[in-house]
Amino acid sequence: MDNKYIEKYKGKKLVVIGAGESGVGAAVLGMALGMDVWLTDSGEIPAKYREMILERGIPYEEKGHTESRILDADICVKSPGVPPTVPLVRKITEKGIPVLSEIEFAGRFTNARMVCITGSNGKTTTTLLTYHILSDAGLDVGLAGNVGKSLALQVAEDPHEIYVIELSSFQLENMYDFKADIAVIMNITPDHLDRYDHKMENYVAAKFRILQNQTKEDYFIYWQDDPIIREQLRSVQSEALRLPFSDHPEEGAAAYAEDGIVHFKVPREVWDIPRDRLSLPGLHNLYNSMAAGLSASVLNIRKEKIRSALEDFEAVEHRLQYIATVDGVRYVNDSKATNVNSTWYALESMTTPVVLILGGKDKGNDYSEILPLVKEKVKAIVAMGVDNSKILDFFKDSIEVIKDTHSIREAVETCRSLAAEGDTVLLSPCCASFDLFKSYEDRGHQFAAVVRDLDKSDNTL
Repeated sequence: MDNKYIEKYKGKKLVVIGAGESGVGAAVLGMALGMDVWLTDSGEIPAKYREMILERGIPYEEKGHTESRILDADICVKSPGVPPTVPLVRKITEKGIPVLSEIEFAGRFTNARMVCITGSNGKTTTTLLTYHILSDAGLDVGLAGNVGKSLALQVAEDPHEIYVIELSSFQLENMYDFKADIAVIMNITPDHLDRYDHKMENYVAAKFRILQNQTKEDYFIYWQDDPIIREQLRSVQSEALRLPFSDHPEEGAAAYAEDGIVHFKVPREVWDIPRDRLSLPGLHNLYNSMAAGLSASVLNIRKEKIRSALEDFEAVEHRLQYIATVDGVRYVNDSKATNVNSTWYALESMTTPVVLILGGKDKGNDYSEILPLVKEKVKAIVAMGVDNSKILDFFKDSIEVIKDTHSIREAVETCRSLAAEGDTVLLSPCCASFDLFKSYEDRGHQFAAVVRDLDKSDNTL
């Protein structure tokens, strides 16, 4: 940790807002740097993080904020889930107190190489796949951001030479000096627009912050055919070497598919892999595999190692996760599909008739994107949420069977009554989970539990 920030930060007052993974990690790093740390959370701190706090003697409060102490800070690290518009954060910024993301804060105290991945869809799978390739190749690599452990915690207590980091637009908002050695944008489609004044350009600008500070020694990997990325690149200046990928041969593509073969072409390395050897099926996973393969290639990992890792990677939980087959019907958990584009990719990969579970907390969704695939592949829609009126109204003239349900058990039992042998029941909601569930993980786990109950009852008949 020998750099310009250490002496500058020693003894400074650090306030960390939010005692989750990123917040507690930032507090641990602050303590390690000799800062005067105060960790504050408006809710009750989960037991896992409370234990970490008590073990390290971190001063904290919960179930409320002491505003005077917060506004006395020299530096503030804010949980990405806290919007910049809340009154407390506005007061902090009005006082001129720097507000950083945990990634920005941690990045100031490590010289590790950073592989950073963002996008509206596919970023978790791509992050985990990239980490899998690098760790299988024997590199000293950490997993951070929206998955893995807090980057700040790792920098403080378990440092690595390389980090693979999944970054949301929320995290990118408060990143300034941080630099990605390899920046990846998988795609950009409307999402979280309620956070960005319902202006798509604000959301796009947040995503493109991943390119800031890159030099000609760095790499930018992206989907070549994404119209929003292509348009934004017209006005973005970056010295990084561009390595786009596509599902077909295209001028300038560093990775592309042709005649069942996936080709990779990066400086000093050209290689390929049969598409049917990739462990993850579907068009969306082709993109994920190409992005991860390109990242590994520019890190000079041997092509044999990359091929092997692409072939044996296991799918991410809650992303097209097979749960069980009951009465000849496959049940698939795609709870991580919290926006319309993600559900588009799920439907695109379906090869059997689908009974589709949609619904949850709508974030300003436009369902017209999936309408052609719904008409082609979906035999029935089961809406599941507190208020399903928007879904019911949108699809009522496009599909013969559409049902209104208000719990996971009711939704699954309705699907069972509608599905026939050879069909797929697909939970791919298009929406956030917070109307009925704690998180998309909770929604996926409850779906899996109800399906397994069906399976047990089926086996006892």
